[in-house]
Amino acid sequence: VSQAFAGATFSQSLTRLRNGQKTAFIAGALSGMAADLDVLIRSGHDPLLFLEYHRQFTHSLVFIPFGALICAALLSLLMRNRADFRPLYLYCLLGYASHGLLDACTSYGTQLFWPFSDMRIAWDIISIIDPLFTVPVMILVIAGLATRRQAYPRAALVYGLVYLAFGQFQHERALDALHALAVDRGHIAQKATVKPTLGNLHLWKLIYEYDDRFYVDAVRIGFNTRYIEGESVSSRIDIQQLQPGPLQAHDVERFRWFSDGYIAHYPDNPLMIGDIRYSLLPNRIQPLWGIRLDPTAPQQHTDFIPTRDMTDSTRKRFFNMLMGGLE
Repeated sequence: VSQAFAGATFSQSLTRLRNGQKTAFIAGALSGMAADLDVLIRSGHDPLLFLEYHRQFTHSLVFIPFGALICAALLSLLMRNRADFRPLYLYCLLGYASHGLLDACTSYGTQLFWPFSDMRIAWDIISIIDPLFTVPVMILVIAGLATRRQAYPRAALVYGLVYLAFGQFQHERALDALHALAVDRGHIAQKATVKPTLGNLHLWKLIYEYDDRFYVDAVRIGFNTRYIEGESVSSRIDIQQLQPGPLQAHDVERFRWFSDGYIAHYPDNPLMIGDIRYSLLPNRIQPLWGIRLDPTAPQQHTDFIPTRDMTDSTRKRFFNMLMGGLE
């Protein structure tokens, strides 16, 4: 939904709408979502293949004109020449361009510079799901479509940019809070990241590495800064001791690349390695997903295992943290 309305915002607010606002909305919204068709690239033999290709070439900056051309060509066939191709292509270009840039604002990681670099860009200034960003943009875009007034999608663009700028401001405050916490503990953060929690820019997850351990905490960034202390876990991954075989050892490195190095063994299962950037509670280690090694099957790839379990208790604890409680 966010990608669709971001694309529609770009296509309607940055053009003269020579083909009409409805055409710009449809082209921008569909092109804004099109890059995520890469989720269809999967393999039953290699469960980690989708991690390599999601947010890869379809999201890169150099692919934008080609992705837009594909979208425009398909829409031109569907509309049967009811829209001139040149402005249609421009709508698709703007809509498609919004996708990778918006994804890079999250913490998942987007290969904007593929094929020149496989670096995953993650600016960590907005959650993957944030109604405070999406809903106002959606309302303004729909209002513009209903009234045929371009002022509404332009207002949506301004709101979206201001919200992202506020996210960057909060990100810097959270990063400062992380380093202050580390210093207070007598630590030096050798590797650090901060990310907003689901649906807000108020409660942030803090992760830093010191002396071969990851420290995970939460902080509320409002008029004041308030910490919610969390847990720590060893950052060492002992592959040789587990003896998973060369294929699975390679998968561990692929998963390390995907997770930007923030991986650790599950506390209760050394054969499970998780991405500690994501957890249901921001001051907890328990990852939302990970890989499972199987030393008895050295010729097979690792399994990719989702481990999220949103219980009523976990939900209540999260909202209590968000609203001012310590747990």
